[in-house]
Amino acid sequence: MLCDAAAHRLVCPLDCPDTCSMLVDVKDGRASRLRGDPAHPFTQGFLCHKVSHYLERVYNPNRVLHPLRRIGPKGSGQFERIDWDTALDLITAKFREVIASPEGPQAILPYSYCGTMGRIQSESLDRRFFHRIGASMLDRTICATAGVAGYSYTIGGRIGTDPEAIDDSRYIINWGSNTAVTNSHLWVRMVAARKRGAKIVTIDPYRSRTAERSDWHLMPRVGTDAALALGIMHVMFRDGLTDADYLTRYCHGTDALRDRVLTQYAVDVVAKITGLTAVDIERLAHEYAATKPAVIRVNYGLQRHYGGGMAVRTIACLPALIGAWRDPSGGILLTTSGLFPINTAGLQRPLLSPPGTRTINMSRLADALCATGSASVFPMNPSAPDRQEKTLAEPVAHSEPPGPPVRLLFVYNSNPAAIAPDSVRVQQGLMRDDLFTVVHEQFLTDTTDYADIVLPATTQLEHIDLHTTYGHHYVQLNEPAIAPLGEARCNTDVFRQLASRLGLEPELFAVTDEQLAREALWETAPEQPSALRGITVDVLRNEGPQRLRLPRPFVPFANGNFPTPTGKCEFFSTKLAEQGEDPLPWYVPPAESIDSQPELAARFPLQLLSPPSPHFLNSTFVETETLRKSAGEPTLEIHPDDAEEREIIDGQRVRIRNDRGSFHARAMVGETVRPGVVVAPGIWWHKLTDDVGNANLTTSSRTTDWGGGATFFDNLVEVEAVG
Repeated sequence: MLCDAAAHRLVCPLDCPDTCSMLVDVKDGRASRLRGDPAHPFTQGFLCHKVSHYLERVYNPNRVLHPLRRIGPKGSGQFERIDWDTALDLITAKFREVIASPEGPQAILPYSYCGTMGRIQSESLDRRFFHRIGASMLDRTICATAGVAGYSYTIGGRIGTDPEAIDDSRYIINWGSNTAVTNSHLWVRMVAARKRGAKIVTIDPYRSRTAERSDWHLMPRVGTDAALALGIMHVMFRDGLTDADYLTRYCHGTDALRDRVLTQYAVDVVAKITGLTAVDIERLAHEYAATKPAVIRVNYGLQRHYGGGMAVRTIACLPALIGAWRDPSGGILLTTSGLFPINTAGLQRPLLSPPGTRTINMSRLADALCATGSASVFPMNPSAPDRQEKTLAEPVAHSEPPGPPVRLLFVYNSNPAAIAPDSVRVQQGLMRDDLFTVVHEQFLTDTTDYADIVLPATTQLEHIDLHTTYGHHYVQLNEPAIAPLGEARCNTDVFRQLASRLGLEPELFAVTDEQLAREALWETAPEQPSALRGITVDVLRNEGPQRLRLPRPFVPFANGNFPTPTGKCEFFSTKLAEQGEDPLPWYVPPAESIDSQPELAARFPLQLLSPPSPHFLNSTFVETETLRKSAGEPTLEIHPDDAEEREIIDGQRVRIRNDRGSFHARAMVGETVRPGVVVAPGIWWHKLTDDVGNANLTTSSRTTDWGGGATFFDNLVEVEAVG
């Protein structure tokens, strides 16, 4: 039973590495105040600009609080209120119809991502349900799989520098990371390190808030990060800046790497590729090698182009070259997610899925819904947990047929009509009369406008969840502070009800969320993994966030012990060699650039980046009026040279277009971008813009070299004034 208390402890559920601990006051059953929890060792009591407005989401008058049934044309957003029994009966009947049809259960597709990062509400009974009925599996690739794959080919696992140790770093590189905005608690530690004498460098084609606040900002051409890393290696090998002892003891393929970079990636060659000066490349290499401890914060923005996996793999080689792993405050940080030995298979039960069930790549939803995808959209996959940011994206065979068209789409924890690439075709697919779409949501988003049934979803204040993170080492429990508003239900409740109506095994679905949390922590197993030992639901409830039971200081690779086949940092990847791929790092250019497609670039000469807005988190918070007012309107940052060539003046409305689609924004002319690059921060809901469009109307469903990731930043456009 819920009751008022001085402060309920919650966890921010959003797709952010900080995973903040929050406190909320409740009076007369209503949350009255939300703030950061000062007792959390990493997030230390402050919340970002976005999450500080979370209560506005909870009590937003536009929240969906009752089940809805479509009464108008698809896309119109016209609904009537129905009760839960009616909604569930309609959905169950459609499940039965599709399962019994000639297409079978693989014509059913779940579509979800990280609308909540909680392990219970994002990947437990939902996965069990779809595995059990034999639905198509979803390859959750849209954010990070390319980078995770590339990183793992070099390092072997999703392990990196302890974020809490960065206070003592002396040379900090934010590589493709707008840390001040998207990882603000780590930025605080970087600033603390600077007060102790550290230098902060940012490598980004865009002058983000992090770049503005750094000591040195380098602006390479979009998608050329691997070339820059190889040029740095060239200088280090040429000038004797490497740690010979570390290379001999703990690295595999040093001689082959040395030969490649010395013969193929001379500084003048790399300068031409990246658009940086040879002087800056030389300086960066020398400073990075000479200043200890040095750490790189590499993020996912730079892997959102065709060569993204290789870019991250190549950058991940750099710390080993200078022995940066010897120090707790040195190395590289992509994600901490590989350190959490959660019982994922126990939560998801992947073996329930029939062998040979196809997997559909979420980054190619447009192809899946329009039934024009090649077999690479629908790789057959053995029974295994669905991939997210948190797992190694192994390459899969692309030889199997695509299988039946999608007839039933079940969307939760996501807003694909706004966030999926190739938005024009996604919307065309959602308009199909023979597609039945269910959306479990908190608001009437772009996606709900195409739904046949909309189900009201709870917010973080209204359900229980267990949280790990990809930005620090703490496990946290979220418990409900208030009763669900209206008739809102959490994800697990919905799938329990659907499983019951379909007559599925009670032992799989008639379990409480707390029981699922205990299972995730291995409490029901004979022994917990060492990193979780003693971390239980009761301990989290009574004592608050718990740090993983890892050695302190955490120096994972001081003496090698990389989780690779050789046990070493693999410059020469044995896995890539076995797969018949080039085992050494090399520069994989973007698929859409002046160099790779000169004819296309003649028509669309500008490379469009669409990074997160400081006011939104992907498409979350767009519905919050305060934050939407802070954001103002969609904008496009463009260099003065490009603006002058197109007779565009600051503040003018512009159209951004290519052959895939177009959208409008307000021009912001300035040197926040290099010539040839334009930036449209997002992601706005289509229907909340003047022209009903966002940047994904121009992005493609092409995927990355490894991991099947989205190539949002591999996007050539033209810009023209419209008023």
